[in-house]
Amino acid sequence: MFFVKRSINNPLIVPDADEPWQAEAVFNWCPFQEKGFTRFVYRAMSAKEFSHNVNLSVSVIGYAETKDFVNFTSRRQIIFPEYDWEKFGCEDPRMVKIGKKYYIFYTALSDYPFDANSIKVALAITEDFEHFEKHLITPFNAKAMTLFPQKINDKFTAILSVDTDNPPSKISIIQFDKEEDMWNKEIWTKWYKDIDKYRIDPRRFDTDHIEVGAPPIKTKKGWLLIYSHIQNYFKEHKQGFYSEDTVFGIEALLLETENPTKIIGKSRGAIFSSNESYEKFGKVPGVVFPSGALIKNKDLEIYYGGADMVCCLATVNLENLLASLSSGNMDKFIKRYDKNPILLPKPENAWENYAVFNPGAFQDGKTINIVYRAMSSENTSFFGLVTSKDGLKINSRLDQPIYSPRADFESKKQPGNSGCEDPRLTLLNDQIYMCYTAYDGINLPRVAISHISLLDFRNKNWNWSNPVLISPDKVDDKDACIFPEKIDGKYLLIHRIGNDICADFLESIDPLPEISMTGTPIVLPRLGMWDSEKVGLTAPPIKTKKGWLLLYHGVSKSRHTYRVGAVLLDLKNPFLVIGRTDQPIFEPREKYELEGQVPNVVFPCGTALIKDKLFIYYGGADSVIGVATASLKKLLSMFD
Repeated sequence: MFFVKRSINNPLIVPDADEPWQAEAVFNWCPFQEKGFTRFVYRAMSAKEFSHNVNLSVSVIGYAETKDFVNFTSRRQIIFPEYDWEKFGCEDPRMVKIGKKYYIFYTALSDYPFDANSIKVALAITEDFEHFEKHLITPFNAKAMTLFPQKINDKFTAILSVDTDNPPSKISIIQFDKEEDMWNKEIWTKWYKDIDKYRIDPRRFDTDHIEVGAPPIKTKKGWLLIYSHIQNYFKEHKQGFYSEDTVFGIEALLLETENPTKIIGKSRGAIFSSNESYEKFGKVPGVVFPSGALIKNKDLEIYYGGADMVCCLATVNLENLLASLSSGNMDKFIKRYDKNPILLPKPENAWENYAVFNPGAFQDGKTINIVYRAMSSENTSFFGLVTSKDGLKINSRLDQPIYSPRADFESKKQPGNSGCEDPRLTLLNDQIYMCYTAYDGINLPRVAISHISLLDFRNKNWNWSNPVLISPDKVDDKDACIFPEKIDGKYLLIHRIGNDICADFLESIDPLPEISMTGTPIVLPRLGMWDSEKVGLTAPPIKTKKGWLLLYHGVSKSRHTYRVGAVLLDLKNPFLVIGRTDQPIFEPREKYELEGQVPNVVFPCGTALIKDKLFIYYGGADSVIGVATASLKKLLSMFD
């Protein structure tokens, strides 16, 4: 697993109003690392001007250098319209160096309004960035072409996106014996007739649109290709912008070293998508588009355009990213107990004869107390208790609930679901504070808190305090817990309002406050990713040397699958997110997770830690209970 970190200096290159050729936008940049500095080519757009009797912004290819990624010097235009086949613009360069020559492929626009016949690939070759040899490359519609940075089987090897404006787009591979074969029309025409032989297809749905992003990077495991994966690309919004359903994501493929038409690994979704303001707002809102990549020390640097407006940079640990591209990678982090499910409904107990799921947990010495949600055949939820010594095997199970609906706000008002749901427990000052979802079957669910002394809990004297609602009326609020320790002398509560994980300080928990929360969002859904619909807390955060480790559930818009991810919060200021996994670390896979009362759900509410082993207790498909384990050290390594 991995997380992507955007540069704190983003955006790194912005439009320059004093230079008309790059006054409108600068984006989609591609780097090449030289000794002591990095050089870039990028797309620049002018302020609107009349060109060939058309008033439009014209794209050219700009150039820049930097030594410190703060100051970018030598900015100038180097490739601009000169021939009829590019007279309406030069876009989106990709640059590689083979021998002494730099090969800069770009999109050439020959007509306006733009259509498939006017959008083709062109090439500029240079050794000094002063003199360029230009060629029109493809005789058909194509974009986003680049060479592999070294020959494969003694041949120039290129990857490009074909029929980008005549969907479906096809990412394809072509090889050339000689440099001049790259602009040989006969070779291209013959190749295009058999394009399916050379095509690689990482799409998940027929409506997906894919384009080559950065030039491939050679790694020990194969060629790493960072590419653009776009959902609902051709679904136009009536104002001319992309539809609200259009989602730009950046993804990764691993291609076989000697045969790059073979995919040997791929990301399971977007590495990242549009979330920052400079990605959401700009010339074309919501666009993140990769165009370059470099390996620096242990990191992969991804160079991309934000909102077709600015040049941006993000980094990710290369080893973690490569590991995530192989199948079965989740098992390296989190392993299911082979005797799952560890708890099933008990037919002879009316209060838990329908389902048991979503267990909270807390440790008392060598005993792990697992407080679980139980559902009767009337769909009323109670809390039951089992204990474990080793974290896996159940040592005891009570025949009566330890907590039942008592207050009016959790008592059934009509047939259907009601009661006390999804407990999360925190042990503070010899008191156990339990946050849960209170639901009466009619009104929106709300967060309630009750507490009990540790002594009473040990003695099974269920003297719970009267529950108190701490979330406002008519606000959908769930998935709450009290932080395991005070922050700046105050108690902190994590909860979910709507679709966001939020936090609130509590002045006191004795007495418990009533309806006191406002909700400061700290973790939000991410457009186009596995957690795009909503996110919520799983179990109370775990304090580590690196920060507070918070596991959370995320729900996807496309299939409404419940998965688990991880967030690292700052130790002193938990409102600050240090890192967040860009792929889920745990997801439904087994039959008891895929089939049940609510299919495709893994839903933890409690954890326990024994030395380095983290036990994660979860509900499977809202029907049974399972446990999975992980090394805390390995989980934290995701944030390296």
